[in-house]
Parts: sequence; C-alpha cells; structure tokens
Amino acid sequence: MNVLLIYLNINKVIINYLSERRKRLHEILLTLINKESNFELIEEDSRSLTTNFSDKDTANLSRVIEKNRKIIKRYQALVRTAVTLDALMDSENDENFKIK
Repeated sequence: MNVLLIYLNINKVIINYLSERRKRLHEILLTLINKESNFELIEEDSRSLTTNFSDKDTANLSRVIEKNRKIIKRYQALVRTAVTLDALMDSENDENFKIK
C-alpha cells in the first residue's frame, strides 16, 4: 500500500511538472509570436483544390503550397526557440540551486 502511495505521489509531481513546463512553453511561444512583425497564417486556397487543375491553377496551387511550407518552417523555428529558451532557463535555475 505504501509503495502505491509513493508511486501515485511521484506521478502527481511529474504530471504537475510537465503541466507547468507546457504552460511556460506556451507563454514563451506567445511572446515570440507577439515579437514577430510579419507573423503569417497558413493560407487556405480550397478553390484550387476543387477545379480541374488548369495550368494557371496548378501554378497558383504550387505558390500556395510553397508559401505554406515556408510559414510552417517559421512556426517550427519559433517552437524550437521557445523550447531552447525554456531549457536554458531550467539550466540556469539548476545552477542557482547548487551548493557551492
């Protein structure tokens, strides 16, 4: 019974830590997004998907796909930056708690 209680307490601590970390990551990410001067959203061009794909439509669709690919890469860079900043803050906090 004691082992079960210890296990449940450890799980609760881990879940709380992960929840707090996720909140921190969201806050960092939102801050980074707010700093972006030209934050773009992914385009939806469903008209092109419902046509018979003429040459013009194919070229338009290719441009939309390429633009969306670039936007997604920018999103990924923002997320990687947020994760890196969070890890750096964690390491700084760990350093502050070390007994010298």
